Amino acid sequence: MSAGDLPPLLIVEDDLALQKQIKWSLDQFECVTASDRESALAAYRRHRPAVVTMDLGLPPDADGTSEGFKLLDQLLEQDADLKLIVLTGQNDRANALRAVSQGAYDFFAKPFEPELLTLTIERAYRVWELQRENRRLQALQPSGAIAGLITRDPEMLKISRLVERVAGSDATVMLLGESGTGKEVLAQGLHQASRRSGKFVAINCAAIPEALLESELFGYEKGAFTGAAKTTVGKIETAHGGTLMLDEIGDLPHPLQAKLLRFLQERTIERVGGRQEIAVDVRVVCATHQDLPALIKAQRFREDLYYRLAEIVVHIPALRERQGDALLLAQAFLKRFAQEQRRTLVFGDDAMAAIERSPWPGNVRQLLNAVKRASIMADGNRVTAEDVGLDAGAGEGNAADAAQAGAGENLDLRLAREAAERRVILAALARSAGNMAKAAELLGVSRPTLYDLMARLSIRQQVETSA
Repeated sequence: MSAGDLPPLLIVEDDLALQKQIKWSLDQFECVTASDRESALAAYRRHRPAVVTMDLGLPPDADGTSEGFKLLDQLLEQDADLKLIVLTGQNDRANALRAVSQGAYDFFAKPFEPELLTLTIERAYRVWELQRENRRLQALQPSGAIAGLITRDPEMLKISRLVERVAGSDATVMLLGESGTGKEVLAQGLHQASRRSGKFVAINCAAIPEALLESELFGYEKGAFTGAAKTTVGKIETAHGGTLMLDEIGDLPHPLQAKLLRFLQERTIERVGGRQEIAVDVRVVCATHQDLPALIKAQRFREDLYYRLAEIVVHIPALRERQGDALLLAQAFLKRFAQEQRRTLVFGDDAMAAIERSPWPGNVRQLLNAVKRASIMADGNRVTAEDVGLDAGAGEGNAADAAQAGAGENLDLRLAREAAERRVILAALARSAGNMAKAAELLGVSRPTLYDLMARLSIRQQVETSA
């Protein structure tokens, strides 16, 4: 990064003649100046400098250091990475060392040598750049609940952070969303982030006949019913020390709801045909696509069970509501299936456009199946919209509906511009499969500019393994 691309240098000096001298000797940097603490804080808020040179003797305490140290603390409180270079008197080494101990980057005794000061400032800028790049790289690393999730959508990233925050507790989590939105992926992420030593055990309450579901959940003793030849541990016991996911909890038969509620309250179970209470330590996560409050009104779901399960409620958006995620996921799925088939496959422009426009009513599950089929059906290396099972022109007739929907949008121009920039950048990242050079080329900007835009808009550049 050239000096012209760097944030400005702030010079804080009450001696105007010395201020001009410092500015003149550092003419290769863009400089802004201040002569007291208040004007320095105002200049910082306006220009956001990366490096500051400052005198400790500032008015109204020009002969002391109280104002200088107060300014030093206030600046570092706003930006811990700010590089403060303190200019002190020839015999003021004690205050210089105190400034460094309080967070100053370096100090120089007056009169200073311009060449040495310039070298120190250049080094300070370099350290600042390295720290910024390190923060950017750290932000790209998947962690905790997000490690198995492929997304750049702000709402999904917010949900992942929420899941990570609650992972360490024993709170029961309810995941709500349409079928195929990735509820089990988040449940597994919650288990991994919790660091519980036991297993992750999932059971689909809608997939098992009511007559068998009780014994599947709670287990049974030998001889409890015809065919019970041996004592069998249920899913709840199997998950001891770990996490139990009750998928499609809305389909749990009403008689079992009371027994599940008792388990959640007492944390003990009785096997079918048994009389002994067995203590179980398990984290419960439940999921459903159904409207549980509506089921409660219809007396098909117990209200007390709902409130016991809904300690933490997470609403997962449908794929059509996630910015840029459809194509991002499709790229990752295609890469996986191509590796399995030992082929080289890429999406054609028509396929990418069709994937972006499709509403995907079956969400991620539908998309996964469509891409798997396309990886098999594609004749050559290029996957077309027809291979994916989509019409290349689908969705174009919705422009009028979109315009009508936009009539009630917030008219804040800055927010609208940021939303448009975010949408276009996410689309470019998805189309380039996360390749920053290609994405920058599509957007017509340089890679550093793209990195800066992503940092400003809090867009994470990541392509992770999907469930």
